[in-house]
Amino acid sequence: MPKTQTRFVCQTCAYESPRWLGRCPECDGWNSFVEEIRIVDKSPIAARSGALQVTVAGRPIPITEVSSTALDRMPTGIGELDRVLGGGIVPGALVLVGGDPGIGKSTLMTQVAHAVSVGVWKCGSVEEHMISTSIPPHLDTSTPPHICTSTLYISGEESAEQIRLRAERLGAQSDHFLVVNETEVNTILHHIETEQPSLVVIDSIQTAYDPSLESAPGTVSQVRNCAAALARAAKNGGPPIFLIGHVTKEGSLAGPRVLEHMVDTVLYFEGDRSHAYRILRAVKNRFGSTDEIGIFQMREDGLCEVENPSAALLAERTPEASGSAVASTIEGTRPLLVEIQALVARSFLANPRRTATGIDLNRLHMLLAVLEKRVGLKLADQDVFVNVAGGVRIIEPATDLAVAMAVASNFREQPVDPHTILLGEVGLGGEIRSVSQTERRLREAARLGFTRAVIPRHQASRLSNGIGVEVIPVTNVLEAMKAALNPARG
Repeated sequence: MPKTQTRFVCQTCAYESPRWLGRCPECDGWNSFVEEIRIVDKSPIAARSGALQVTVAGRPIPITEVSSTALDRMPTGIGELDRVLGGGIVPGALVLVGGDPGIGKSTLMTQVAHAVSVGVWKCGSVEEHMISTSIPPHLDTSTPPHICTSTLYISGEESAEQIRLRAERLGAQSDHFLVVNETEVNTILHHIETEQPSLVVIDSIQTAYDPSLESAPGTVSQVRNCAAALARAAKNGGPPIFLIGHVTKEGSLAGPRVLEHMVDTVLYFEGDRSHAYRILRAVKNRFGSTDEIGIFQMREDGLCEVENPSAALLAERTPEASGSAVASTIEGTRPLLVEIQALVARSFLANPRRTATGIDLNRLHMLLAVLEKRVGLKLADQDVFVNVAGGVRIIEPATDLAVAMAVASNFREQPVDPHTILLGEVGLGGEIRSVSQTERRLREAARLGFTRAVIPRHQASRLSNGIGVEVIPVTNVLEAMKAALNPARG
């Protein structure tokens, strides 16, 4: 009879201990240990000293002999998702989709499952399949009747009736869109092998469990084992699999970090449920770039692609209001214009509040210090709130100048020229530093009707003619303030 072993595993970092600990020595997490019981194989063969079994699967070959054929990708029917994935779904890929509750993970996956099921069943032969839909067949091309397969949506949280109601609302109904309620991983693998779908969605990975483990679903061991089993099914000639993952209150994916290492692609939904726009960002992608983002708008009929993101994000801007500035950020291969809003008000607290939504708070602290030291704005007794309109999260420092000008504008009650765009990284000395891909940013601004651009002086001479905007070169923050807040003097 197999023996069992009790271990205590941290649910944050998967650190193991033979006894319960209040604080994890690896990640410093408190009360994160959960008891797990494992079956230990004590058979004579396994316990025999030196009994090492080696299976030779192939010999090492020079890299020059490795095939360099391009990956065939399956289009999802949603352009923004294809952009984030790098052109479509790679056969056998394992994709993890995370985000806050109610942000649209299940909605997007329902739309994808429906679009793929309709697209796959358009064809009647291998040639039509590859030419008309560009969807690569996952099975042997010698058996055309079995190429057109369905999509499989496996839910452990919602009933089939609930999924049907959502599908009706989204208009995502198809006879080849299969739904099943299941959480046991072996049964899930059986459904995948029996139905041979073109795409599988698991909603969610935290509800799946392996009966060989005595720990509860959602624990580190269960999530890790179930993800490993599904990864083997996908890599061994199976269909691509999308895993929906829960997000903790800290904003990270629930479960061990090893889960993100096991999958090929990690997609995060950004934004607030109260906002109409959702940002889908690739944090990890083995088959493409991690710089691209997809922008969606949540409507009654589901997540809709935003065709012109810059115009949509600036649609509700109040041009003449103080504390508003427009910047251009590069997300992947496209420039994106965003509105930076700032509110500066007298503080009645001993420590004035500093709040940043959409930008790094430490970056805001640095910019406020530069404005106080290099420009002379007395912000030490002021509450400062900065927000990127539309729920967009900005990482690059190219928007530093726009943030600084928005703060200065509201503090002085002088609006920024509504036809001016601001580009530049702000250094600790108050200097304006260069940013990348300036011409692409300026052309996007000209397309949306902006006529002036305040940019670093070092880059002004490198621009080509015919950009469509008046370029105002500046050296430091003080010059930028004169150009942005007082256009007549610029």
